[in-house]
Amino acid sequence: MLKSEDWKGKTLIVMAEGENEVRWDGLCSRDSSTRESALETIRQIVLRKTECLRSVKETTCRPSDELSNAVSLDELNKLLAHLLMLSKRCPFKDVREKSEFILKNVQELGIRIPRPLGHGPSRYIPEKEILQVGSEDAQMHALFADSFAALGRLDNITLVMVFHPQYLESFLKTQHYLLQMDGPLPLHYRHYIGIMAAARHQCSYLVNLHVNDFLHVGGDPKWLNGLENAPQKLQNLGELNKVLAHRPWLITKEHIERLLKAEEHSWSLAELVHAVVLLTHYHSLASFTFGCGISPEIHCDGGHTFRPPSVSNYCICDITNGNHTVDEMQVSSAGNISVSDSVFEVEALMEKMRQLQECRDEEEASQEEMASRFEIEKRESMFVFSSDDDEGTPARDISRHFEDTSYGYKDFSRHGMHVPTFRVQDYCWEDHGYSLVNRLYPDVGQLIDEKFHIAYNLTYNTMAMHKDVDTSMLRRAIWNYIHCMFGIRYDDYDYGEINQLLDRSFKVYIKTVVCTPEKVTKRMYDSFWRQFKHSEKVHVNLLLIEARMQAELLYALRAITRYMT
Repeated sequence: MLKSEDWKGKTLIVMAEGENEVRWDGLCSRDSSTRESALETIRQIVLRKTECLRSVKETTCRPSDELSNAVSLDELNKLLAHLLMLSKRCPFKDVREKSEFILKNVQELGIRIPRPLGHGPSRYIPEKEILQVGSEDAQMHALFADSFAALGRLDNITLVMVFHPQYLESFLKTQHYLLQMDGPLPLHYRHYIGIMAAARHQCSYLVNLHVNDFLHVGGDPKWLNGLENAPQKLQNLGELNKVLAHRPWLITKEHIERLLKAEEHSWSLAELVHAVVLLTHYHSLASFTFGCGISPEIHCDGGHTFRPPSVSNYCICDITNGNHTVDEMQVSSAGNISVSDSVFEVEALMEKMRQLQECRDEEEASQEEMASRFEIEKRESMFVFSSDDDEGTPARDISRHFEDTSYGYKDFSRHGMHVPTFRVQDYCWEDHGYSLVNRLYPDVGQLIDEKFHIAYNLTYNTMAMHKDVDTSMLRRAIWNYIHCMFGIRYDDYDYGEINQLLDRSFKVYIKTVVCTPEKVTKRMYDSFWRQFKHSEKVHVNLLLIEARMQAELLYALRAITRYMT
């Protein structure tokens, strides 16, 4: 209900307390009448706020009112940004159209409305190559609707992963279970742990999403001022988060013991397994976010602007922020590589795969030789780094969510430090990790296992322009190279194959995405597999993040097992 107050002969429209609360939940319903009712309520609130702001602007305000007016405008702008996101990203057509209609109503009342920045869900992949919301088939629409119903958004990660629907379905099911289904940890703890994990890699994209989710489920805003403002129990998790993200081979049963025996701040075993799975999930998701150049969400900072477009469709301030025109954005920064050179690279890779298969069939290396090749590859992986490999300082709004900002990835044997090789034959996911997770956090082991298998076995039997290709050798080389960087060895794998199949630019990309994802650049993305499709490069990223997650889990779960025995 609107109330009017008279000040200096002017009538001011004032919002009655409680009437400006916008609830978006109704828009997630599968029932169109529920969505229609929610949209109408939102429309009325937004228009009341707009009228209120207009009436205040038309008066001669007292200086003391300026701050409250700015706050009112900020609140309205957040609502408008959310409506903009819904108009572009909601899988329900009625919500997209009504959101756009409300924005036009606001614009007609003389209030500036936002427009999207950038060109789609990824800075590396042309928008026209990514499935557009509203053009999906029935099966994909059901997947989109499930995601939107669970999160209240269809995020850019989902829109890039949709290149691989089978994997996306497994990923969304697992993430939904971790964040929203019954489990040892309360909901706000889950999102806060997501923030802590993403912040280790300075991933503002994930931090921003989970700050909003944390507040939505009733989290205390004070915790967001810094890790020191969170409960001691969560602060104690900081050390495990740090080591797991950057040097998981250093995790010992003592790390586990300190968390389980912290008197009134102790974790239970079930809570700790839930936390470990969340940490590894979000460390890996930060890798995907940077590896695929995921753009900020439309309704978040950096995803929209209230500035009007210029004649050429972008203003000078957009250029400095990297928001160039589509044509400019898609110019490859990989250098002047001819098409024939790129085609030759594909042919050469396929020929190496054929030769390696022949060698496998003819002779098998001895165990001693296999072990030696692993040590050589592990040692060589230390010297794979990009020319951009400098130490950066995280921004304060990210670093406040974790401690020891200088702690980062370091290769195993730097400064003469030796780390024993982790033999999968002694402790592996299938025989040990899976059962431990399932015992302490039922069903999650099964969900994670399914996701690992889909990522590892996913194939369309294509390579660039070639069809009917067996890519299993290449997929195994990528997976095992990542585990090799973490000191994890498979006794039955010939590590000599890795150097044959993965060239230097690809190794640089893999190591950067997995170990220091915040340093990934478009140049790195463009420079490997230049003739391959974007969907194939996204497929590579799925392998990278699942192999990384499994490596972290192996070290953490082995330490938990050692504590228990």
